[in-house]
Amino acid sequence: MEVTTRTRVKLPPEVTPPFEVFINGVRQEPGADYRREGGDLVFTRGLAREGKLGFWRWLSIFLGIAGTYRQNDVVDVVYARDGGRVVASGLPLVPDA
Repeated sequence: MEVTTRTRVKLPPEVTPPFEVFINGVRQEPGADYRREGGDLVFTRGLAREGKLGFWRWLSIFLGIAGTYRQNDVVDVVYARDGGRVVASGLPLVPDA
């Protein structure tokens, strides 16, 4: 798992302003926490998703020997569509080069 200093998230094509952005359920502020570049959100801090767990890691969790304490950020965007509110959850994270 690599943590970069910036992370890019591609917005679904139907997302138009106004919308709200959350990381792990915490509202993010435009300008302070992220900026919009075309159809992407660029976060000023590194975000990461926990990779797939291997057999030994699953076994240790199952046996209660260890837990999983790796960084696992989830980006959600709440926007309006057809007069209602829609949530795009768990958007893919792309390290910004």
